[in-house]
Amino acid sequence: MGIGVSIFLLAIGAILTFAVEASISGLDINVVGIILMIAGAIGLLLTMLVFGRRDTVGSDTVVTREREY
Repeated sequence: MGIGVSIFLLAIGAILTFAVEASISGLDINVVGIILMIAGAIGLLLTMLVFGRRDTVGSDTVVTREREY
C-alpha cells in the first residue's frame, strides 16, 4: 500500500465518520469510517518505515584522482 492509497483511505474514513449522516440497517457507517482511518494510518506508517530508509546512491564509493605531473 503506497502513500496515495493510505491518504485516500484516511480521507474516505474521515468523510464517512464525520460528514455522512446516513444510516444502513445492520451497518454502522461511523465504525466503517474509523476502520478505514485506522487502516490508512497503519498503511502510511508502514510505507514511511519501509521507504523512508533509503540510502543515498554512492554513499560508500571512494573517488580517487590520479596525480598530475
